[in-house]
Amino acid sequence: MTTRQRALIVDDEPDIRELLEITLGRMKLDTRSARNVKEAREWLAREPFDLCLTDMRLPDGSGLELVQYIQQRHPQVPVAMITAYGSLETAINALKAGAFDFLTKPVDLGRLRELVATALRLRSNGGTEGVEDSRLLGDSPPMRDLRKQVHKLARSQAPVYISGESGSGKELVARLIHEQGPRADQAFVPVNCGAIPSELMESEFFGHKKGSFTGAIEDKQGLFQAAHSGTLFLDEVADLPLPMQVKLLRAIQEKAVRTVGGQQEQVVDVRILSATHKDLAAEVAAGRFRQDLYYRLNVIELRVPPLRERREDIPLLADAVLRRLSAESGLSGAELAPEALEKLKNYRFPGNVRELENMLERAYTLCEDDTIKQQDLRLADAPCSADSGEASLAQVDNIEDYLEDIERKLIMQALEETRWNRTAAAQRLGLTFRSMRYRLKKLGID
Repeated sequence: MTTRQRALIVDDEPDIRELLEITLGRMKLDTRSARNVKEAREWLAREPFDLCLTDMRLPDGSGLELVQYIQQRHPQVPVAMITAYGSLETAINALKAGAFDFLTKPVDLGRLRELVATALRLRSNGGTEGVEDSRLLGDSPPMRDLRKQVHKLARSQAPVYISGESGSGKELVARLIHEQGPRADQAFVPVNCGAIPSELMESEFFGHKKGSFTGAIEDKQGLFQAAHSGTLFLDEVADLPLPMQVKLLRAIQEKAVRTVGGQQEQVVDVRILSATHKDLAAEVAAGRFRQDLYYRLNVIELRVPPLRERREDIPLLADAVLRRLSAESGLSGAELAPEALEKLKNYRFPGNVRELENMLERAYTLCEDDTIKQQDLRLADAPCSADSGEASLAQVDNIEDYLEDIERKLIMQALEETRWNRTAAAQRLGLTFRSMRYRLKKLGID
């Protein structure tokens, strides 16, 4: 006889408790009920649970405190928060604290059943930390930290904004969050927001009905419908035009979409992951990205480090790429000569892992005797580590301007690599903070 799964319901309103008990009972769950934080803690100490549903406002504390308590003492138990209608900030705070998901009052029973089913799938999966090791390579501290964060975020339904430079692996990170979570057996739908013509954007996202516009020769499913019960990954989300940002915000808030030419809204259950190589906060400040949409997408930010911040991973990555190339081509493998590897380790890689892959693919086809030499990398014409290049006297019109330009490039590089932390950038350059501040002012860097 199989043991029934068990849910803990925490709410001080008897009617709400009864509604949740009946609904979960019909889903073949055993339930235990608590009226406050104290009773909830007592139940958690006595019995194991597969899920917890808690109200935000409780007589002796808040649901947020309970979320934090369960995160610390019982991290394997998914917690969903029940909040008052319209209290979005409260729900976002709960997600940041580690809540699995949230519901608003009055509780929609269909949405409740979906949430419970998703949470129980998460419990039955048992968490699969380590499945990413074959793709998210690297033993450097930033990569070990990234893998831990991916595993943790996979257990939540919170929207995640993945920041990072072009070529750093943002889509791979999004896929791994999806694959390690409770939606793993549903669709992962990636979309490059910058690649869709603005006039087709609404149709692409929400679908259209036959005859709704010229060229609509048949009904078409949108990206939201295709990702129903799964994950929608919005890559280069900063490229969305403002009118589309409004429609996207509404779809996320209402959890429903209306097809172009359609009369009724369709309920959609999707987890939203987004990414861009741009600074999304700066786009908001410049008025190019809506602040309300930014707060909905950026509940939790996950930064993917650029390759230059984890140079110690380059040998491991290079070896994996060369083994893949050999397997795909059916040809013998190739190795990097020591001086070629040293050259790679000292290169800045503005294109990150993608650039490393392309560089090695080219070198693999050019090399002789299965050894990639320094000249096979073709780095002579590429930016060097300092990215400043060399200039002959004939190219220098004004030595002061020339030196100032080099200084500006080095300072900008240090600022970018420290995420605009001026103190850390000064330390990297061997400057005092006072000297750094003087140079920033002199060069007009804000």
